[in-house]
Amino acid sequence: MSDKPAAENPIDRMMERASNALTETHYFEARRDARLALRRARAACDFDRMARICPPLLEAARQIRQQAEATGEVLLVSNPADVPRPLRAGCYLIQPPMIGADARVLRDAAFKAKTPVSVLAREPLTKRGLWPIVGVGEISVRVQIEPPVPLERVDGHITKDGFDGDVPLPWFQRAGEALGDAAIARIPDDLHPHWRVDELLEALEAVPEHEGLHTALAEACRAAVGTPEPGGRRPSPLDNPFSF
Repeated sequence: MSDKPAAENPIDRMMERASNALTETHYFEARRDARLALRRARAACDFDRMARICPPLLEAARQIRQQAEATGEVLLVSNPADVPRPLRAGCYLIQPPMIGADARVLRDAAFKAKTPVSVLAREPLTKRGLWPIVGVGEISVRVQIEPPVPLERVDGHITKDGFDGDVPLPWFQRAGEALGDAAIARIPDDLHPHWRVDELLEALEAVPEHEGLHTALAEACRAAVGTPEPGGRRPSPLDNPFSF
């Protein structure tokens, strides 16, 4: 944990910039500075500061998402030509042949242009008639939910359903909540506090709009304060408990 006085600590200066940007309703700048402060604090194992950074980061994400949802529009994007030029505020659902990584690229481009968007990606219809919703960062997070309307399976179509209809905003909002909830649920409760923080940081990169993830990260950071560094390697989902 950093022991520099607050006035000299660069993380505090970033936090102050983020707070000032929030006050001035400059939400993209607030998000940028808060994310940078969060990464710097993690590199310093400064979990106390990490916990204090989470609320302004959450507020910036909330304001951007609410501005996107205020348009009342969910655009269905199946190929790059479906993306309006210039990008406009709103909600976007990416579907095949585009993939989850394309959703991240779209979000990053919009935020660079200070355009409020909320972006999700869905994968082909499953045999159970569900849509996998995916978020992509350093890791991928998935959850399967009911599509906006019942769909017949179309095996010859890349989406397995040929969907090209309207996407209701309430469904889009529920899908985002379900994805973030799944990201939290996948993390074992008995994970070392430092590793839990890291898992939640990775999940937040994949699902950056979910309020519950910000709250869970703040709680994990507070729990990690004062705990010793873990020994060994952080468990991986690829670890096989039955291997030698």
